[in-house]
Amino acid sequence: MTTTILAFDTSTTFGAVCAVTPDRRAHTPRAGDLLQAVDELVDDPAEIERIVVGRGPGSFTSIRIGLAIARTLALTLDVHVAGASTLDGYAENVGTPLIDARRGEVFAPGPRVAKPEELRVAGQRLIGDGAIRYRTIFEAAGATIPPDDDPVHLPDPLLLVERAGAFGPAAAVEPLYVRDPDARPSA
Repeated sequence: MTTTILAFDTSTTFGAVCAVTPDRRAHTPRAGDLLQAVDELVDDPAEIERIVVGRGPGSFTSIRIGLAIARTLALTLDVHVAGASTLDGYAENVGTPLIDARRGEVFAPGPRVAKPEELRVAGQRLIGDGAIRYRTIFEAAGATIPPDDDPVHLPDPLLLVERAGAFGPAAAVEPLYVRDPDARPSA
């Protein structure tokens, strides 16, 4: 018997990617429309037995949207949740993932944050929204990048399932922030 797992990620500028095992997929261009994508994939929410959520790195707000939806669904459906790095949503044999970190930076495997010109990318195939955004810099440094509309630039939610941590209470899944958020409490 196969366990039905809902997996999704909202950390990149591409919006939300979503899948239900074994291989039903959906994509929505806005992270906030994730539940619409889930509705396309799941006839009966009671089918969902577990949830895997991408926990970043990525946009602070987008990460929070994904985690909030994972926690809400987990509590409503009484299922366990596991988290995975958004960078784990990319196949290693396809290319090196780079996520747009804004502020003239990218999130790279490690995970770490770096300016595009600081990365040694000669001879590498780069994928992800960070590779697209800084295509000119990376190609000048000797990297190759697939066309902007190539699906390799989207994280694969089924890879998140393969690489997820242990399942447990939704509140135990922590966001993966690589740098401090812009907003800070006032003193």
